[in-house]
Amino acid sequence: MAKRVQATPQRAAAAVHGARTALPRLLLATNNPGKIGEYRLLLRGASFELLTPADVGVTRVPEETGATLEENALLKACAYARAGNLLALADDSGLFVDALGGEPGVRSARFAGEGASDAQRNALLLRKLDGVPEARRMARFRCVIAIALPDGLADICQGYVDGVITREPRGRGGWGYDPVFYLSELDKTMGELPPSAKNRLSHRGRAARKARALLKVWAEWLGGPSQRQAGVS
Repeated sequence: MAKRVQATPQRAAAAVHGARTALPRLLLATNNPGKIGEYRLLLRGASFELLTPADVGVTRVPEETGATLEENALLKACAYARAGNLLALADDSGLFVDALGGEPGVRSARFAGEGASDAQRNALLLRKLDGVPEARRMARFRCVIAIALPDGLADICQGYVDGVITREPRGRGGWGYDPVFYLSELDKTMGELPPSAKNRLSHRGRAARKARALLKVWAEWLGGPSQRQAGVS
């Protein structure tokens, strides 16, 4: 298990000793194309070179055995950081539906079984909620982001958004449960929002803004001349 700490620039510089790129490198610890695309937008301008596992030859995917989003995010971030010898960012997110006792929760990606499509997961969710009145279809999207260093130092941040599960999918944008997650203040599902609006309001967007603040501190120490002038190489 990762040792959770409040990361500091000194720890970050020591743990990613030897970085020589124009920008410090950050490994996005996911092979999910939807997540990779969103993080490229969410972390744009964050002063890091964003890399995927394929970019650095990391092929082994850690099994998500945690009982919570926090445990899974830390597990993935630490595993990828060690495998790639890079600062790594991972997340775990889930949809928590009141009427289902919090399901699918931490099992959101595996709700309809391994290898199921987004459409199959959404269909199963709507079947389970068949006949449930509007007032009991409240749900919350949660996202936990973990940022880990190769030596195991790590920290987390999180974001969430509340909504209602619709009776049928709406919209072709986004991915996952977006087409069935309705935002009453906008009268739209996540799947009906353009990427810019979704990233501003979503659980992942809110968590990523907190992660950016931490990455900004690390970037000052891991990239550029100031690092070498300070004696960190």
